[in-house]
Amino acid sequence: MMKTAIRSIVLIFLLLGFLGYSQNKKNFSGIPNILQQIIPNDRIDSWVLVYNSYGKNQEIRTSGGKTDYTPQFTGFNLFPEEDSFYYIAYSAGGKMNYITDLEALKKFVGKIDNAEEAATVLTTEGYMVDEEFKDIAGNYYEDAAHYYLDLGKLTSKECPYQKTHYTVTVNKSTGAVSNVKDNGTYIELYNKKCANNPRLLKIEKKEEPKKDEPRKTPKRK
Repeated sequence: MMKTAIRSIVLIFLLLGFLGYSQNKKNFSGIPNILQQIIPNDRIDSWVLVYNSYGKNQEIRTSGGKTDYTPQFTGFNLFPEEDSFYYIAYSAGGKMNYITDLEALKKFVGKIDNAEEAATVLTTEGYMVDEEFKDIAGNYYEDAAHYYLDLGKLTSKECPYQKTHYTVTVNKSTGAVSNVKDNGTYIELYNKKCANNPRLLKIEKKEEPKKDEPRKTPKRK
């Protein structure tokens, strides 16, 4: 009886510990910090992550010593419609190579080693870490087998401009997405030209004001 009680108590504490661990959400700390967590799986002699803003290059991270590279004029973004961009220059087998788009970045990342790499890879499917709304579209938690990422996605550029947030489950071993939960729209913006602008529709539905009828003079008895 005593052994059964002890086992039950241990099981409860293990379960509580697991639940507490798995639900401990962490906010991503920004696009530059996400990209700095990349661990390439291929044999790379050296590489450098460069941020270009208004034509000026800034080296965000270097690995494997100095890399002599040619500045690039195009690159990738992890957030849509940014004026700036990133690119990676890396040396492998005595040859210089450049990462300037998301598909090439996904191949460079290779096997997913952490939650930041999972978020980076998912950008090729339209997901993004929305730094303005980290609580709903820029955080994650994990357990022994999976990463659970709360990410945003631009779901409409038309009227209305719209963003939706999702919880994406990524298998740690395979890197495969095993589940996507749609959490609904968190941004919906209309402009004056939107035919389906609720405010305009409301105005159109208002009845025209009635014209003032002439006042009737009461008849004298």
